[in-house]
Amino acid sequence: MTIQTKSALRLQTHWTPAAAGESLAYSLTLTNHSSTPLKGFKLCVSGPARIDPEAVMEGGSLTARLSNHSELSPPDGFVLEPGASWTVTAHGLSYPLRHWTDGANTAYVALADGTTLPVAVAATKAKGDNAPLKRGAEIYPVPVAAPVPVAIVPWPNSISVSGSVSVPAGLALRPEGVEAEAAAKAFGELVDDLFPVEGIVRPEAEGGLPVSLSIAEGFGAEAYAIRFAADRVAVTAGTRTGLLHGLITLGQILRGARHHPETFVFPAEGEIRDEPSLGWRGTHLDVARQFYGNAEISRFLKILAWNKLNRFHWHLSDDEAWRIEIDAYPELTHIGAWRGHGLPLPPLLGSGPQRTGGYYTKAAIREIVALAGRLGIEVIPEIDVPGHSYAMLHAMPELRDPAEHGLYFSVQGFPNNCLNPAREVTYRVLETILDEVIELFPFKRIHVGADEVPLGAWSGSPEALARLGDMAGAEVATAHARRLNVVTNHHGADEIEGSGAAVLQAEFLKRIQTFLASRGCITGGWEEAAHGNVIDKERCYLNGWRSVEVSAALAGQGYDIVVCPGQVYYLDMANSPAWSEPGAAWAGWSEPETLYEFDPVKGWTDEQKRHFLGVQCCIWSEPMTDRGVFDRLVFPRISALAETGWTKPERKSWERFRALVGLMPILYGITATA
Repeated sequence: MTIQTKSALRLQTHWTPAAAGESLAYSLTLTNHSSTPLKGFKLCVSGPARIDPEAVMEGGSLTARLSNHSELSPPDGFVLEPGASWTVTAHGLSYPLRHWTDGANTAYVALADGTTLPVAVAATKAKGDNAPLKRGAEIYPVPVAAPVPVAIVPWPNSISVSGSVSVPAGLALRPEGVEAEAAAKAFGELVDDLFPVEGIVRPEAEGGLPVSLSIAEGFGAEAYAIRFAADRVAVTAGTRTGLLHGLITLGQILRGARHHPETFVFPAEGEIRDEPSLGWRGTHLDVARQFYGNAEISRFLKILAWNKLNRFHWHLSDDEAWRIEIDAYPELTHIGAWRGHGLPLPPLLGSGPQRTGGYYTKAAIREIVALAGRLGIEVIPEIDVPGHSYAMLHAMPELRDPAEHGLYFSVQGFPNNCLNPAREVTYRVLETILDEVIELFPFKRIHVGADEVPLGAWSGSPEALARLGDMAGAEVATAHARRLNVVTNHHGADEIEGSGAAVLQAEFLKRIQTFLASRGCITGGWEEAAHGNVIDKERCYLNGWRSVEVSAALAGQGYDIVVCPGQVYYLDMANSPAWSEPGAAWAGWSEPETLYEFDPVKGWTDEQKRHFLGVQCCIWSEPMTDRGVFDRLVFPRISALAETGWTKPERKSWERFRALVGLMPILYGITATA
């Protein structure tokens, strides 16, 4: 069958929320703009929205579904004539649509002979709310009159400067010693990439202002001091990272004065003394749902450094993909890194029928980790286990209990997606993988996920049930077996505390943490890693994602906590409740000011605060096939998080931050006005 052009088939989708007398409806209309009839086909769509397997279908049927990938069939014998349209409507989704990016963002037609045809997809429309769709970062304009005379984000903790000099053409760095030379080199690399034609670092022969760099005693690990004089500047710190932070502040002052001379100055005299309020100022990036190439990761790290963020949590595996090269098991990337029609992993979250994806080679990872080290950033890899392992299990099906039967589903709609804690091969494989991971990441902090294990996990595995009986008794094992084929994870992540699944997960995590500790590593986990209260609190930390109250409770139990509540610090959540905004909504929404003003330890006791490591924003990538959506969701909120992590609470000011943040770089350069 020949369809004349790439745009000959077009899909329009429409969302009708449930209302009085009207059920929710997700309608998909395929129009044939070619001159050829279309028959014997199936419409395949993907995007964050998940049609419920039990949905009532009108105009067609749901013939296959894996998470957000749905295969829809017209009635038997149906022919889509030229110029005609076919509409299929689902009355039932895993969650209601809230934003335009929730709907289908990729579609194709699969024919009986195994070939596919491309389908052009329009953004989903919602009944009663179709304002112009938003994408690209919102850049706050720099005012003519700002609350402060210099542009610095995050704001320093002590600043006393006065006067002004002619804005220098650039900075001529004069490092004293090996550490200072390393800081100068890193800063040059940073600004040459972020601001390539601005010449921020330049020699005195080109008008560069002399800047001395030196190491001195009396500074914290990331602290620095800058002293201004009319014809020179001195930056002093106790470490290379401290010097780099000082140079970043100096570079921001220079750029502010250069680009907005009516608003900002380059000081003639005075001093800045500065150090971070929190030791952990992190950003998590999910590269499993969407893949980001080495160039994207490298530039993103430089943006983190410009914001003085110091932790990069690299989410390298999930149900949708495996992204890290493992020499012992090449099938992990050969199978698990790629999605496409007819492949073990179908198109998901906006990937089309063609083979798409990617992974990070060990050589690439070493380069990225080395870059991060030069920028004062610790890279924390995450291998998400025992749940979220659908891609891994497809690549290595031998890890399954061969006698396992029946189904359980994760909250994202993946069946039987958990590594089996009762099988010794599970630990042999993971220990081999983790040894290779540890060799690549010298900071010896390894995150193992441990989140969102379904309540029914392993309920059909004889090996797991036998192990559960040995650990918790026959009654617990029998009760867990009754969860087989019962849909539990339907509209939200299961709470598994006290269940058989929690007992088995606790056993698994204890084994994995003991292994990591034997290699000198700290184990990171999402808050669910506390189930069973068996992991060693001295050798772990948790990311608290559900709420500040849950994080506080875990801190009270003695767990070190990084606060990253989904309601505020998940940057995939939309900026507002409007349909025209992109992003997700399951945790709510958070505009930049809300994030900026949020107190991550509100109501915590002094004892709980002893276990407060810091803050972290999380970038989950489901809606970010469109990189303009990435820029809109991440910027400027990532800078708001950075100021929460660096600046003392009493020195924060939304008015000041809003006036300055428009000077901060964004990853793809896509703005709301572009």
